[in-house]
Amino acid sequence: MALFECKGLTKKYGNTLALNDVNITLEGGRIVGLLGPNGSGKTTLIKIANGLLKPTKGEILIDGKKIGVETKKVVSYLPDRLAFPDWMSADELVRFYKDFFEDFDEVAAVKMLIDLGIDVKKPVKNLSKGTKEKVQLILTMSRRAKLYLLDEPIGGVDPATRDYILKTILGNYNENATIIISTHLISDVESILDEVIFINNGKVELQSGVDELREERGKSVDKIFREVFKCSVD
Repeated sequence: MALFECKGLTKKYGNTLALNDVNITLEGGRIVGLLGPNGSGKTTLIKIANGLLKPTKGEILIDGKKIGVETKKVVSYLPDRLAFPDWMSADELVRFYKDFFEDFDEVAAVKMLIDLGIDVKKPVKNLSKGTKEKVQLILTMSRRAKLYLLDEPIGGVDPATRDYILKTILGNYNENATIIISTHLISDVESILDEVIFINNGKVELQSGVDELREERGKSVDKIFREVFKCSVD
């Protein structure tokens, strides 16, 4: 049984078609890049998977179940902006997550915070942007979930923080779990991906294993992405 399935997923906002008959099947134990330009439908898909939006048509199944209370128990979600009260400190957030999520690993979270030298007593609002991003990622990856949905986890942070984020993603998830990373910064994440999904204007343009795609096209995923979406080279 697939861990993650989109079946005919469609989402309209008025006359705007954000997702158009999206069909995706993903097995467990994969790190998957959900890749597309800004406004391509990535965040809409992830929000539907988290039960934050309702599809116009179609459905998503996670571990064979429709989106609801049972799927939220096995999904760890990193939104594209801070999603916790910034007056709380990191140690208060750790206690909050421990109380809220049965699968939260408090020991792992505290170790990562200490390793980074983060002042766990300071209110999050007084931390730098990059440090706030790290705290939220640590909380997300300290759950022992089956599916991690990370929406733009490296957007807007410096290269050193990006490196830390990618190392944290690799080092802190169950090998039987699947991680979906939504991003338009392909070159930064390509090295950790097993599989890619190209999405544009709400439609899936391509889904492939990374190694197979490189072998078939003889190019990096980043270069293929730029060709498919006619992106200019920086």
